[in-house]
Amino acid sequence: MLPFVFATGIESSSPTIVNGRIRRDQMEECGHYRQWQADFALVAQLGIRTLRYGVPLHRTWLGPGRYDWEFADQAFGELRRLGIEPIADLCHFGVPDWIGNFQNPDFPTLFSAYARDFALRYPWIRLYTPVNEMYVCAKFSALFGWWNEQARDHRSYVTALKHLAKANVLAMRAIVALRPDAVFVQSESSEYFHASGPDAVDDAERRNQLRFLSLDFNYGRPLDAMQREFVLDGGMTPDECRFFEEHALCCHCILGSDYYMTNEHDVDPDGTTHDAGETLGFAMIAREYFERYGLPLMHTETNLDQGSRGTESRDWLRCQWAHVRSLMRCGVPVVGFTWYSLTDQIDWHIELREARGIVNPRGLYDLQRCIRPVGGAYRDLIAAWDGRIASVDPAARPGA
Repeated sequence: MLPFVFATGIESSSPTIVNGRIRRDQMEECGHYRQWQADFALVAQLGIRTLRYGVPLHRTWLGPGRYDWEFADQAFGELRRLGIEPIADLCHFGVPDWIGNFQNPDFPTLFSAYARDFALRYPWIRLYTPVNEMYVCAKFSALFGWWNEQARDHRSYVTALKHLAKANVLAMRAIVALRPDAVFVQSESSEYFHASGPDAVDDAERRNQLRFLSLDFNYGRPLDAMQREFVLDGGMTPDECRFFEEHALCCHCILGSDYYMTNEHDVDPDGTTHDAGETLGFAMIAREYFERYGLPLMHTETNLDQGSRGTESRDWLRCQWAHVRSLMRCGVPVVGFTWYSLTDQIDWHIELREARGIVNPRGLYDLQRCIRPVGGAYRDLIAAWDGRIASVDPAARPGA
């Protein structure tokens, strides 16, 4: 049985920009390295017992088989002492300089060895997100040209996507060999593309199929004809496609679904896209993902700036929780909800593309560790609902 959990996370993104000359280490920029003990205490004060947490990969993984575990030992040790269960986030948008970027064909195998060694060092950790938001990472790194390899072409995008997904699959297999009861919460962006007019319908539907690629790889779902043509044209081989179909570990997985105001997109007839705002909303989009994969679902990320009135983030929390309850009423096995992240972030309004140092007021606490109104609202929501939501039996899901 999977008990329902309320979670938050420590923002740990670490991509490089400006051709690798600047690393956007959000744990550094948001003060976590200096205040990690205080941050964990704040998590506990909110009544949260599950934390999405990843130590900095670029600081910890020094080379093949070489590690600096000092900070990880301290941080995970304190979480264990406090009784906060981590969802170990092993790769969050960046790799160490010695690997280069997500075009490196050795990355998946090297990363699986890191995951194995991590699991050996922390055998008490059960929950993992091996690679965070594969779709977003590949898109921002290799299609939009914003992060890491900063590429802008079809082949680079497909290469990054297959390497990220393969790294995730191999890491899961390495971990479950050591911890057979491991559970993998694959935090992935839930997207939707709307046609702005009749002439954009075909393009929007094509994008709506391609948004599933990372999870289709991860869960071993055979690609449809259009998806297959897309990845083969991008340099994948039939054997690489077959690898994913043969190595999936769905019985260990929870479908983590991330949703923000920017996850829905309007598609114009000329192929340009722009934000559609909250049009369908989380419940309708997440249900489409659930029906595709038939796995227990967790709302693994959401937030919104507090806004000029200071109430927008609280309203968004109420709205997202209503979506979660709506999914439950429809019989979707939802096992958790997450406001991400614990504190405000830096420069996420521009997806970390430039180092401007602008604070995004979307955390449960500000960067001085003072609680925000949404933090109080989340604390109250947890107090009201924690322990009052039925557990989910993953064996009862469709197709189990």
